[in-house]
Amino acid sequence: MSTTNLDSAYTPKGKSVVVTGFTQGIGKAITLELIRVGARVLGAARTHADVDALVQHCRSEFGVDETQIAGVACDVATESGRNALVAASKSMFGDRLDVLVNNVGTNLPATKRQAVDMTTDDFDYLFDANLKSCLMLSTGLHPLLKASGNGVVLFNSSVAGGPTAMKSGCLYGMSKAAMNMLVKNLACEWAADRIRVVGIAPWYTNTELAQKVLAQEAYKAQVLERTPMGRVAEPEEVARVFCFMASDAASYVTGAVLSVDGGYSVKGLY
Repeated sequence: MSTTNLDSAYTPKGKSVVVTGFTQGIGKAITLELIRVGARVLGAARTHADVDALVQHCRSEFGVDETQIAGVACDVATESGRNALVAASKSMFGDRLDVLVNNVGTNLPATKRQAVDMTTDDFDYLFDANLKSCLMLSTGLHPLLKASGNGVVLFNSSVAGGPTAMKSGCLYGMSKAAMNMLVKNLACEWAADRIRVVGIAPWYTNTELAQKVLAQEAYKAQVLERTPMGRVAEPEEVARVFCFMASDAASYVTGAVLSVDGGYSVKGLY
């Protein structure tokens, strides 16, 4: 097999990809990795300035044009935002989409993560962003993914979704556990449409948000003690897993939720 064919098999080279929450953290790392390997990317984020900045960075850094990278400022936690992204996807890619990366997610402030401190508004806010957004966007883009003949839906989940509990707050953990079950159900429901569905569940990753949390040395020590590899992930390490799962080399993987956690989720009393 030639090097060119290997690139196409083991990376999503040439594939059309929509990435939500693409300007920060893991979403940004996924976007940069996708462009690096030759995918075509439409990204979505809420802030116009952030969208424009990352699109321009990609075009100058990688020498790509508007056919390779574009962005839309919208909030996929809202119906109007999702509709805008679906319309932008059709405008850029036509009536076919190869990969959807549901990356958007949020959590409540640390002061509101105890169950007794949460309100019904907190519940709606977090579940709209973490769960409803990715379900409704996936169904909204389903016709385009089906038309691909080899569609892929990827979810950025979390080890907070189980099977063990962690200090992320019950609503966040609940949203990710529900996401993991959504992965399994959509995988079964959409297999006949030749759409694979996979969840990827990271542990702490060296993003700006995580750096603020891990600045607390005592808490960082607890995190590292529970991680067999003794370190947090780099964003690129998580992004590469997304890229592989979007590639044809992962063609028989569906319904799985893959932990990318340095061994955190398997460490009991060891």
